[in-house]
Amino acid sequence: MAVPSFSFSFTYDVFLSFRGEDTRYGFTGNLYRALRDRGIHTFIDDEELRKGDEITSALEKAIEGSRIFIIVFSLNYASSSFCLNELAYILPHAKRNALLVLPLFYDVVPSHVRHHTGSFGEALDAHEKRFRGMSQGFELNIEKLNKWKMALRRAANLSGYHFKHGEEYEYQFIERIVELVSKKINRAPLHVGDYPVGLEARVLEVKLLLEVGSDDVVHLVGIHGLGGIGKTTLALALYNSIADHFEGLCFLENVRENSNKHGLHHLQRILLSQVLGENNINITSVRQGISMMQHRLRQKKILLILDDVDKHEQLQAIVGRPDWFGPGSRVIITTRDKQLLSCHLVEKLYKVKKLEKNNALRLLSWKGFRTEEVDTSYLNVMDRVLAYASGHPLALEVIGSKLFSKSVKEWESAIKQYEKIPSNQILEVLKVSFDALEEVEKSVFLDIACCFKGYALSEIEDILRAHYGDCMKYHIGVLVEKSLMKYGYNSVVTLHDLIEDMGKEIVREKSPKNPGKRSRLWSPEDIIQVLEDNSGSGEIEIICLNSSLPDKEEIVGWNRKAFKKMKNLKTLIIKKGKFSEGPKYLPNSLRVLEWLKYPSQGLPPDFRSKKLAICKLPSSSFGSLELAEFSKKFMNMTLLNFDECEGLTHIPDVSGLPNLEKVSFKNCKSLVTIHDSFGFLVSRASQKY
Repeated sequence: MAVPSFSFSFTYDVFLSFRGEDTRYGFTGNLYRALRDRGIHTFIDDEELRKGDEITSALEKAIEGSRIFIIVFSLNYASSSFCLNELAYILPHAKRNALLVLPLFYDVVPSHVRHHTGSFGEALDAHEKRFRGMSQGFELNIEKLNKWKMALRRAANLSGYHFKHGEEYEYQFIERIVELVSKKINRAPLHVGDYPVGLEARVLEVKLLLEVGSDDVVHLVGIHGLGGIGKTTLALALYNSIADHFEGLCFLENVRENSNKHGLHHLQRILLSQVLGENNINITSVRQGISMMQHRLRQKKILLILDDVDKHEQLQAIVGRPDWFGPGSRVIITTRDKQLLSCHLVEKLYKVKKLEKNNALRLLSWKGFRTEEVDTSYLNVMDRVLAYASGHPLALEVIGSKLFSKSVKEWESAIKQYEKIPSNQILEVLKVSFDALEEVEKSVFLDIACCFKGYALSEIEDILRAHYGDCMKYHIGVLVEKSLMKYGYNSVVTLHDLIEDMGKEIVREKSPKNPGKRSRLWSPEDIIQVLEDNSGSGEIEIICLNSSLPDKEEIVGWNRKAFKKMKNLKTLIIKKGKFSEGPKYLPNSLRVLEWLKYPSQGLPPDFRSKKLAICKLPSSSFGSLELAEFSKKFMNMTLLNFDECEGLTHIPDVSGLPNLEKVSFKNCKSLVTIHDSFGFLVSRASQKY
């Protein structure tokens, strides 16, 4: 794999752009020698590379292989078409790759370069006059002239150094430049990863948000996404790629963990120490640290990266306001919680998405085989791994590394195990976001992860409102902000497969061997086992049979009293399976009852749940007489659904259900009459909505 630019694969440390007639045998020659003496690999062209006004392919290659560009503006720089063409080529390349351009104003006034006055204005006027005297290509030449002017203006607006004869010795000026360049190239790049894939495009996208060339403002950029999705890797690559532009650098890793262990003032001390180069900084409180940062950093152009932030107080103590840092500074924040960024008014946001299949395959191949050329006998099992990991880099790395040099059968055995019980190494990373939730939000997350993935948001809100009250939009919004779930097409709630697995494993590990003692049941095998063996308990809160049974045609023979032990069952949803008979008992703790093709003509006679809010019994054997009983038993009902119930001939009086908001009786072919009270329901519902 080609090593990307953020890993510093440069041919030259420095590229010198200058007017040969002005400075080749003087200032630029001395600068070149001083750089070389310090071991700084520097490109300086010779006359043979300059053929006419246009830059050659050899020069283009040298520019594209250089890390830092030093532009020596001298008295006659702008009189050279070659120099102007070279400058116009360097600047967009440097901007595109966030490389450092260092303008040196050698005995010229910077404003002359910026505003095209003095010798620079005279030279540009001469070029224009020459172009007007040409018989062909006038418009193209004027376009070229405008590009030169723009390039001069942009270069002059960059942070640079001005040398003026009589104000300092030339050798001292050169020493300052060499020292600056030496510090830049001596900085060891941070380790990004053994095999970074898919990073190049992401780095470029975030660079656009950072606007590294704009030195008049301070930008804060937030990078958010799932745990293990690659936020830190991206931040490391960005650091390596743009660090040359800044006076001070600090990468604060593991902010969540280190602030918990050592306190926020410890992180403040690290920041000040790294940026200022002082090792004896003493900070005893966060307030003192804030004061020192405001005083010592407000004039410094710094790059600060805060990795894995999970609390707003961390941002308040370390980032504060943009005016804590000097103009041109950039702050990058990585977090799993998008809401933290919004709270701190971070407007530039980048969400790290899962790897595309091609990059996921490359990463898995490298981790599993240390090559991209994989034996074709592994391709089928690798497809299963890719499907399981669903583009999650951490999962691919963990599984690939564990299966390195293993046989196809060992790969197949391992992925079968992972599909049943996820890897602890993966779960621990993902579980950090879950652990940070409030208790209600943890319950809501587990409900959705175990039972309601793929449901419409409105349906989830209806169901869980019956469990937890009216704050569902807020709680689900928190889960979205923390990257634990998202809204898909038509507001369907979706989760990454590994996040879903994490939620299910949290529930499963409470009672690994006995599903009857778990809080939520979703596996058809576990549900049927509990119902057949009557092994339920008061721990069960939700049963959701959404998936087909192993034998779709088999009629489920079950213990009809199985629900009696489930004294805290709140939601019972059965959409699959053919049951021989209906239940003899349903717990009065039920809030939601949904049963497709409910196998009895009525509910158990002693079932009188005052909390039942949703009842959906489509395609059941219910008749009008049974429906009439609802008004007497379930006064808190908000939603009724009896679609395709052929036994319904009329809809009885519903005035005894004051909270009823939604009803559905689609395709009830025997339905003849509807009670007048139904009209009041329609009126009440329209007023509410």
